[in-house]
Amino acid sequence: MANTKQAVKRTRRDQRRRERNRYHLSRMRTYIRNFKKLIESGDLEGAREFLPKVVSMIQHTASKGVIHRNEASRRVSRISNLLNKALKDSEGKGLPENKKGAKVKKSAKKDRE
Repeated sequence: MANTKQAVKRTRRDQRRRERNRYHLSRMRTYIRNFKKLIESGDLEGAREFLPKVVSMIQHTASKGVIHRNEASRRVSRISNLLNKALKDSEGKGLPENKKGAKVKKSAKKDRE
């Protein structure tokens, strides 16, 4: 039990913050879980359309201070890679990326010469 008024207030404040943080964290995890279920079920088009919503939710959770921005970035990277891998395995192509060996348009200066 808290001994001072300040400790009592701090306990109340921490409880409110804990509930708020748990709400945001749970909501983010649910979005990620649903995204992974879409990929596992083979609904890659649905997963592709759902990806921006998941990314937005992760960034929103980071903006509230529930997770660190680096953790948010890492989570976004991992789910993007998960979708890319699934797309490559199923169709032989992923989301557009500039890969080694891909033809890259030459600069405009060289085109004029």
